[in-house]
Amino acid sequence: MQGASKSERDGGDSAAAGVSAGRVSYLTVGAEAAGQRLDNFLLKLAKGVPKSHIYRIVRSGEVRVNKARARAEQRLAAGDELRLPPLRIAAREPPSAPAAMPPVLYEDEHLIAVDKPAGLAAHGGSGVSFGLIERVRAARPHQPFLELVHRLDRETSGVLLLAKSRRALTGLHEQLRTGRVRKRYLALVKGDWAEPRRHVRAALRKFVNAGGERRVNVDPQGLPAHTVFGLRQRFGGYSLLEAELKTGRTHQIRVHLAHVGFPIVGDDKYGDFELNKRLARGEGGARLARMFLHAASVRFTHPVSSAPLEVQAPLPRECADFLRALGEAEALRA
Repeated sequence: MQGASKSERDGGDSAAAGVSAGRVSYLTVGAEAAGQRLDNFLLKLAKGVPKSHIYRIVRSGEVRVNKARARAEQRLAAGDELRLPPLRIAAREPPSAPAAMPPVLYEDEHLIAVDKPAGLAAHGGSGVSFGLIERVRAARPHQPFLELVHRLDRETSGVLLLAKSRRALTGLHEQLRTGRVRKRYLALVKGDWAEPRRHVRAALRKFVNAGGERRVNVDPQGLPAHTVFGLRQRFGGYSLLEAELKTGRTHQIRVHLAHVGFPIVGDDKYGDFELNKRLARGEGGARLARMFLHAASVRFTHPVSSAPLEVQAPLPRECADFLRALGEAEALRA
């Protein structure tokens, strides 16, 4: 067994640099990876190595944790010593510089809340080189741990939480699972909404359409979904609603509103496509070329201090201008 250089023993983000294609490597697990499963740690570390190969070297005992054989599901602890067989990691092409980081709404040593703009994916992939998480990581290159706590649709703007430690991530995930995170959205819909408050309970099922696009529909055999809607204001043919998620299904607000006959203005999957085209041309008095769905606030308990915390994101200018134009038109009709 060959000895390890100092660089081979460095853990954290620089760990991949210590993995050798020609000799055994030794790594020390950093605090940012504490609690992570061994297989997930290795898959992230050895990008470009087939998943089947990672599981094979673990099963065969070529991967050792503190000199002992390990299981793929074993949880790592800070300070654990890993022995890795030679691994050839695919060379990474230098990425082009990402755009600027979105506005920060709240930040401390454990988490960041940012104001995600519409049109920006939460993470890269599916033809998107840089999503929000990549922008934040590029802006904070010395932050050893940064992960999304939850996601927003690319077309949705507003509050998005990121964890700066595994403790914060697991704590917030537990709050999400147990329904202790309150997310409030603003949505402008087509139609005159009547009830001050309405509960929509309709199970949702994900599927892929003939064009390969991910979609969601109401299906009794799907997963339970519950949204509470409250009327904020009517604008003569349009209604501004507040939506509170009781469950967190994909496209939940969008599909629930389309299901009850009030599609979100600008929604290119479940909305009124002809209306969307007219509004994008400015026929509503102000141009609206995006979906009017905004994550206005998130309320939760701080995962470390246990203090109650609410983060709010102001309504984007394009949405505010559109509401102003609707209000002016309504005043002229009065």
